[in-house]
Amino acid sequence: MFITKFSIWTLENVILRIIVSVVLGAVIGIDRGAKRRGGGARTTTTVCIGATLVMLMEQYLMQCFPGMADMTRMAAQVVSGVGFLGAGTILVAGRQIKGLTSAASIWFSACVGLAVGIGFLDGAILVTIVLLCALHTIPGIERRIYAHSRYMALHMEVEDAKLITFLFHKFKEDGCVIDTFDTNKPKAKRLPTVIEVVIHIPKKRNKDDYLMELRDIPGVLWVDDM
Repeated sequence: MFITKFSIWTLENVILRIIVSVVLGAVIGIDRGAKRRGGGARTTTTVCIGATLVMLMEQYLMQCFPGMADMTRMAAQVVSGVGFLGAGTILVAGRQIKGLTSAASIWFSACVGLAVGIGFLDGAILVTIVLLCALHTIPGIERRIYAHSRYMALHMEVEDAKLITFLFHKFKEDGCVIDTFDTNKPKAKRLPTVIEVVIHIPKKRNKDDYLMELRDIPGVLWVDDM
């Protein structure tokens, strides 16, 4: 049974909400910072406290001006507006996107702050614990599942652009199904041509052995499975 007494407008509850907001925001950020990811403790704590203040202000307006305030309006603005802050942590490099989890953590901090600000402390604490457990558990599950995946996302660097056609046909001849095949030819001379390809290899082939086979091709400078 969730505790509703924290939603009552009292000085003790307001102080408690602010303290819980600081703690939860810091915990979310410290978890990201420990992994050397964006959206550290200062950012998430600031977002969480700011969202808490918005809800405190909404409840204050309802106490002082009954019937004249809409508690959902400012909360909706926080949820949508914090997306612009989260977008700043997202980096796009070629076909890879980094920072999505950090952006989601910032958005989540705002949601936690809103919950704490209105007095839903036990729900905010419970969901934060569930999130942290999920963030630490899911990567291990992903690794086990992906280890059995037949897909390979290859980043290749070749010294001659003529190898593009050769590699394309080699994948076909080896029984691989090409999902995507992108190339980036540099304008400057002596720079390698970059190939990014996602393939589905046959069950009879070992991924590590196939990676070594690609690295042994003359003219291939670098191959890595991303």
